[in-house]
Amino acid sequence: MGKILLEVKNLSVTLGGTPVLSELSFSVEEGEILTILGPNGSGKTVLLKALLGLLPFTGEVNWHKKPRIGYLPQGLNQMSVRDMPLTVEDFFALKKLKRDQVLRYLPLVGLESGVLNKRAGYLSGGEFQRMLVAWVLASRPEVLFLDEPTTAIDVVGGETIYSLLKNIWREQNLTMFVVTHDLNIVYAHSTHVLCLSRFAHTCYGIPKEVLTPEVLNDMYATDVKFYTHPGTLSQ
Repeated sequence: MGKILLEVKNLSVTLGGTPVLSELSFSVEEGEILTILGPNGSGKTVLLKALLGLLPFTGEVNWHKKPRIGYLPQGLNQMSVRDMPLTVEDFFALKKLKRDQVLRYLPLVGLESGVLNKRAGYLSGGEFQRMLVAWVLASRPEVLFLDEPTTAIDVVGGETIYSLLKNIWREQNLTMFVVTHDLNIVYAHSTHVLCLSRFAHTCYGIPKEVLTPEVLNDMYATDVKFYTHPGTLSQ
């Protein structure tokens, strides 16, 4: 961990007259993996967009420096581009990247050069998500914003993507903001967690310290069965 990168003070967001986030305060150090956890409708994606300056808010969002940011929004998958005649190489060309540049990023996500000639819409779910990670990395970010990066992938494929992201985080000294609802991911791949809830309960801290059964029950407004799996807490 390092210096404070981001300070958020009393952040509130109202959309269509409905409060979504209220008086939220936290800070993020350089090199953290902050997972934003909460049930559907708790404002996870709204928070990411507010931090990126894509939504109006009140309060303060103070970046201590202006990092290069890579953003992978929610909902991108191979089915969303299936009707488009785009090869993987075409997809990277949207960022005005040449073939030799792209070839530097594919190995980082476990893809071979032959994937460039495939139709992006006909990749497997795992291949498409790996391609998207490479696509985001191509902008050489210092900070990654990832909104549900394993949507529509099975559990095993999702774990592979998160393990891949954590390796990249280590190798490239990134700071990462990850939206998820998967507790296993929080424990295995986060340095810190921020909890959001439609019922106004929030927590922030190291996962194994703040994610108590009581906190989870409050956050999800239900009786959450809590299990600790050996080996999931190591960073």
